[in-house]
Amino acid sequence: MGAVTLEVRDGWVQPWRIPHEQRALYPPDALRERAAMPAGVRLTFRTTSASITGLLAVAGEASSVDLVLDGELRASAPLPGVESFTFDGLPDGDKPIELWLPQSGRFRLNALELDDDATIAAATRSRPRWTTYGSSISQCGAAESPAYTWPAIVARERELDLTCLGFGGQCHLDPMIARLIRDLPADVITICAGINIQGGSSLNARSFGPALIGTVRTIREKHADIPIGLISPIFSPPRETTANAVGFSLQMMRREVEAAVAALRSCGDANVHYFSGLSVFGPELGHLLPDDLHPDAEGYKALGRNFLDVVMRRLFPA
Repeated sequence: MGAVTLEVRDGWVQPWRIPHEQRALYPPDALRERAAMPAGVRLTFRTTSASITGLLAVAGEASSVDLVLDGELRASAPLPGVESFTFDGLPDGDKPIELWLPQSGRFRLNALELDDDATIAAATRSRPRWTTYGSSISQCGAAESPAYTWPAIVARERELDLTCLGFGGQCHLDPMIARLIRDLPADVITICAGINIQGGSSLNARSFGPALIGTVRTIREKHADIPIGLISPIFSPPRETTANAVGFSLQMMRREVEAAVAALRSCGDANVHYFSGLSVFGPELGHLLPDDLHPDAEGYKALGRNFLDVVMRRLFPA
């Protein structure tokens, strides 16, 4: 769950967060590299096994794997430098398992081993589908573990089927990503846009608002009525009032995101909504930004709690 496609080769499987067969249409290389990292992807199944072992085709690249049982994080297995991971001592009987895959690093699985007498079955529970798009702040490389990225915190609390399109350094409102979001099944969509665009000076005051509007209108071609939330950049002290190479500060970008939502609503889109990034991670949390840009592990937990309270409470009520 949470993967867009699976690349299946002789002896291993790798999840992708773009259509890997068409990855040539998703330049640059940095975007393709991030899309090969399984942030938010889960292996879900039911089993009677008391132990689970995963055999890896690539060692030393990924962060960790988390085991979630009945919605509760039970264990985390660090992956750097190892060729396998094991969770044992699991409860007796049939139980639902979620293995949250690493939010950073490539992950290729050779095999999943269970106890000799264990049963395994597909997880059949259906959950509302949530797609979220963003930058490294949505990929959450510094999170404590995969289940503690802020999208994972939100998805686990609200029992949502998450597809995380957080691409470190690569959230630039690319048309192919808009088309991908359009084509994915979803019940609610959120877009956290701006920080990569400000940092890379990839769009300016002329093009940023139109790109936001075009992204939403593309998504609406197949998701005509579902709630869409646009979240402007979170707090970043050196970027708040200092303009980048094209004259854009974060304060200016927040006004542009709000104006884009107002324009969409004025033309009949009543289910697109604006949220200031400062409402989910504002100056009061600045001490949790060790590089003045990315939250630390505690910062991502705070962002997740605030996202639940500010965004999901309004956008997709329980």
